[in-house]
Amino acid sequence: MGSGHWSTDVYGAAASYRAATGRSAFAYSDSGARRVHERLDPRGVGVRESCDSDEHPRSTPIAVLFDVTGSMGNVPRTLQGKLPELFGLLMRKGYAADPQIMFGAIGDATCDRVPLQIGQFESDNRMDDDLGSIVLEGGGGGQRTESYELAMYFMARHTSLDSVQRRGRRGYLFLIGDELPYPQVKPAEVHRWIGDELAEPISVAAIVAELRQRFEVYYILPSGASYAGDPEILGYWRRLLGQHVIELDDLDAVCETIALTVGLGEQAIDLAEGLNDLDDIGSTATGAVGKALATIGSSSRGGVVRTSLPDGLETDGPEDGLVRL
Repeated sequence: MGSGHWSTDVYGAAASYRAATGRSAFAYSDSGARRVHERLDPRGVGVRESCDSDEHPRSTPIAVLFDVTGSMGNVPRTLQGKLPELFGLLMRKGYAADPQIMFGAIGDATCDRVPLQIGQFESDNRMDDDLGSIVLEGGGGGQRTESYELAMYFMARHTSLDSVQRRGRRGYLFLIGDELPYPQVKPAEVHRWIGDELAEPISVAAIVAELRQRFEVYYILPSGASYAGDPEILGYWRRLLGQHVIELDDLDAVCETIALTVGLGEQAIDLAEGLNDLDDIGSTATGAVGKALATIGSSSRGGVVRTSLPDGLETDGPEDGLVRL
């Protein structure tokens, strides 16, 4: 996937049509849908691909998966309304070569009807279609845990990235939520929701180590969420991902935060340049983004994919930002 080009004019025309007809950008969910849309069904998927092409010779895969349970249900609506800002920064400001964006949603595999939804990597306005096809179930288990580990399993084992295979450049994965993963990837849940057969459970530590062969993994905890600022949840994710945990004071700044994080990772900008760019486009998110990214603004990822990892989460260099759980 990943053909075509993003058009703000097409996005605007669709938004105007919805406004004129009274349709929601999330009409599938708002109509009462309780089953995963066929475009986003992870079961039986071989791989979701981010591919180079004549149109996009140096694809940059960017996956954004968000918790849609409880207080997190407004995240996709916020993202959908700010897609032009996200693509404008990535493309017009040159933060990433040929960005291809995937959207997906995370729920609770122990109790939700739709615990995992995964779109395609897209370069054009079909990403808006994927985002609008997400079921905003709003359930969750109420135990401070959601099935992030199931989503990470899918992304580790069911994605194919030309950026990694051809150029040794990892993609970007943003998890937006406010709770903890379950401790293990469970074989029964993987079989039910994805279709794979696992001989035994996989620890979160092990699946993160595997996932990081393909992606730079970030966790964003926005204000307004039920567990915003919770020290236990933040501490856990920081032990898992190090400095790649981002506290965001303003949910409306999520697209700008993602764009600048990618720009920093690609070494296209430093933080001061990125914040100046936000001022240039009239964004009101400069303060929130500057605060959120202060801890990663001076870092660089180096762009080298290691061919192996030691057991657990002990790493061979500070680049990975990981510590042992």
